[in-house]
Amino acid sequence: MDTRTQVNQALKQAMKDKAASRLATLRLINAAIKDKEIAARGEDGETVIGDAEVLAILGKMTKQRNESARAYEEGGRLDLAERELAEIAIIEEFLPKQLDEEEVRAAVKTAVGEVGAESIRDMGKVMGALKAKYTGQMDFGKVGPMVKDELCKEGGC
Repeated sequence: MDTRTQVNQALKQAMKDKAASRLATLRLINAAIKDKEIAARGEDGETVIGDAEVLAILGKMTKQRNESARAYEEGGRLDLAERELAEIAIIEEFLPKQLDEEEVRAAVKTAVGEVGAESIRDMGKVMGALKAKYTGQMDFGKVGPMVKDELCKEGGC
C-alpha cells in the first residue's frame, strides 16, 4: 500500500476517533500532497505524484517542524514546541525507518561504487543515486559531507 493511501486511511480513522490534533496534522499532509500535484500538473491536467515525492514532502514537513520546535524552545514557547513535536510524531508514522550512521556510510560507499564516482565532480551522481534509493530514510544534509569524505578518500579532491 502506498504512503498516500495510508495517510487517507489514517485520516478516516482519525475522523471516526474524533482525534482533533491528529486529524489536523493528517489534513496538513494531504494539503501538502495536493499542492505538489497542482504544481506538477502538466498539459494533460492530470498528475499523480509517486511515493518517492510523497516521502520527500513528509521529510520536508518533518524538517520544518524540527526547526520550528527549536525556535519555539529558544523563545520560551514550550507549548508551541510540544505541538510541533507531536505533529512530527504523526508525520514520522508514514516515513520509512531512518538509517543509522553506519548504514548511511555503507550506502554511500555502495553508491560511490555503483556510479563509478572518482572525484568530487561526481558528487551529484552519487547524491542522485542515494536520493533515488533512500528517499525518506536519511537526512541528505548530513549525507553530503559523508559523500565528499568518501570521494576524497578515493583521491578525487
